[in-house]
Amino acid sequence: MDEQYPLNGAEVYIALGSNMGNREQLLLTAIGMIDEHPNIDVIKVSGMYETDPVGYTDQPPFLNMTLALRTTLSPLLLLRQLLDFEQKLGRVRQIRWGPRTIDLDLLLYDNVRMDQEELTLPHPRMMERAFVLVPLHDVLDQSHHLQAEVSSASKAALLDGKEGITLWKTINWRSASEPFES
Repeated sequence: MDEQYPLNGAEVYIALGSNMGNREQLLLTAIGMIDEHPNIDVIKVSGMYETDPVGYTDQPPFLNMTLALRTTLSPLLLLRQLLDFEQKLGRVRQIRWGPRTIDLDLLLYDNVRMDQEELTLPHPRMMERAFVLVPLHDVLDQSHHLQAEVSSASKAALLDGKEGITLWKTINWRSASEPFES
């Protein structure tokens, strides 16, 4: 499964986060890098949400968002490409759940289920995290089998205000025929 896969492209969702440096610019640069890859097309972009840190809380707030993609890369090749983008954007892994310039998490890849040391799909903790579910709700295809569950969890997180997540900025994403400008 390390070859290009599938021919028409898989439906993929990834989460982005940043809480170091110019958070907005880092997210926009990451989107541009992802979209410029010849085997990846960014289809939809969520709003940017400012969120309280989870896990290790002694750090600045995050900006989080989610992208809907189509790709012909296999899940593992896509993951490795995302890790390469993180490295190019200055990601250093020192503290688990600690501060980072950029975090790119592969959430869903078509209906693929896998549990390997390098990658677990769907992302094992995504349904527990408002900072993933709220932006995911912005971009998740209406016919996706998780739509109802994601919608319910997202609305609850925004209503109760306990999850520390607020809409920070909406993004005007280009049409598929226009180049991305950051």
